Amino acid sequence: MAIKKFKEKSEEKVNGKNEKTEEKTENIGEENKIEKENSSEKKEEKIEEKEKKPEEKPELEREYVINLRREILKVPKYRRAKKAIRALKEFLARHMKVEKRDLNKVKIDKYLNNEIWFRGIRKPLMKVKVKAKKIKGVVYAELAEIPKIVEFKKKKEEKFKKTNISSKKKKEEKKEEKIDKEEKEKEISTIEAGLEKQKKEAKEMKHQIKEKHKKTMPIRKALER
Repeated sequence: MAIKKFKEKSEEKVNGKNEKTEEKTENIGEENKIEKENSSEKKEEKIEEKEKKPEEKPELEREYVINLRREILKVPKYRRAKKAIRALKEFLARHMKVEKRDLNKVKIDKYLNNEIWFRGIRKPLMKVKVKAKKIKGVVYAELAEIPKIVEFKKKKEEKFKKTNISSKKKKEEKKEEKIDKEEKEKEISTIEAGLEKQKKEAKEMKHQIKEKHKKTMPIRKALER
């Protein structure tokens, strides 16, 4: 009777442990899903905030028609385009009241730079119409009158950036899904290994009990006379 009770208790313990492990796996899966949703929501909110951020109001905003001929002719032909950009920066630093006339605080737009370098280093533009904005002590210079070809390129680049961002988002989502699957598989494998160990231990306990309580034949002793 005692052996039967002990077996029943051991089986109940094993079943109880199995149920607890199954509950734990379900809870872990639910927690992982909730964490994923929260992280994805936070990322989307950050991206929306960046897109919605209003542009800072410039301290100064002016348009200049800058004549670069005088400065360009001071230099040999193979340095003219570089000198034109330096002269443009110096002009903007002086007229836009940059601190200590620091040329590092004057930023030239990509399309303006391309327009100056369009005909090569020997034949830069002699005259440029520029739109300058001063924000937090830094001057940003752009082309005042953008040609149609440049406008088309600009729109094309913006579209390409948007498509890149969407493709990156999809790739990140796929990576996250793969990582989650691997984590779940690892958790399930560890739980299964634990269950197998528990079953083995229970079997060993049963064998030990059987060995202890082996049925022995009663030994008849001779009556003492």
